[in-house]
Amino acid sequence: MASIMKTPTAMIALTILALLAVVQALVPRGSSCCFHLNANGGPGGAVGQLSDGQNRIGQGLSAAQYCIDPNGGLTDGDGRGCILTPPTTQFQCDVGASPTLGFAVGCDGKLSSSGSTTFISCPTGDNGGYNIYTVAPKGQDICVNVTLTADSCRTGCPASPPQPKCPKDLSGDWQFPHLITLVDSTKPNNAEGNSWNGTITKEVSSLFNFDIPQRYENKTCSALLLFPKQDQLETSAYEFYGIGGVDIALLSNTATFSTTYNTMGPVKSDFGVTNIAPGNSYTVATFPCQANSVMTFMMKSAGSCFNYFQDYNPSPYVKTLLGTLSAVPLYTRPSTDFVGSSIGLYLTACSSP
Repeated sequence: MASIMKTPTAMIALTILALLAVVQALVPRGSSCCFHLNANGGPGGAVGQLSDGQNRIGQGLSAAQYCIDPNGGLTDGDGRGCILTPPTTQFQCDVGASPTLGFAVGCDGKLSSSGSTTFISCPTGDNGGYNIYTVAPKGQDICVNVTLTADSCRTGCPASPPQPKCPKDLSGDWQFPHLITLVDSTKPNNAEGNSWNGTITKEVSSLFNFDIPQRYENKTCSALLLFPKQDQLETSAYEFYGIGGVDIALLSNTATFSTTYNTMGPVKSDFGVTNIAPGNSYTVATFPCQANSVMTFMMKSAGSCFNYFQDYNPSPYVKTLLGTLSAVPLYTRPSTDFVGSSIGLYLTACSSP
């Protein structure tokens, strides 16, 4: 058989073609970008995969790779299309599936689906694993809200203007809720009326009304959640258990004594999951004050159960002074050195930066 002579020109052409093939293999298809996901809230940890493409949190799975295309579609490291399986909306990746569109990675790295960064994780009963959904499936007893954060593919967030200074205590101008009422998903038409307690369980959420005075016009407000230790409380008590925290949102409608689960209306702004532990205060969110109006907030479970008597106590405050503990006079405003004995959700007016 005659041998084929390879001229220098032919050799160069073959080398170029081989290099192009390598480059094409390294460039993500369709200008896609690849990343791994980490779950925050609930069980937390890396998002991995089973061999069949189910995406799971926990279970000792290593972090899976996902790639997002310009249309907001996801594929996994094996090229399978990632979908929200109907009707359960379970997040998984299947061979031959066209990716569900509408995903995005925000400048803070949070993955969103159709604009929402809140996902639902539910235990599978399989070695501590949690499946991921966008809508809580019916019949699941323990599901928690989570956010999913990508380790790359984020763009730089634009520089923020100077933010107002919002205290993490009741040292400034603040408001307490003038109405607390409960709504129960298992009794969607029941109006629970006024409550002195904030109660958060898997089924029960609490609504809080804050009357915003006219003097708050053009100011920034802050939703502040105070959660002292039990021995810091003077005239209140609480029960707290479970994993995760609470999810606090601003509602579009104003709650009344007759508000029910079915009539509370849609969420205007969801501030996401706040993981809480005794002995802390949390600035849940800052937002423009709606002066001369009523703002209604909903607090629901994100894995924990929380029942407490909403209470403000200006005393006692204690601080360390020359190595000793000395009581501070009643009504002295607290600084960062003080430990207060108030509990619950409050709204503060922030000072200028």
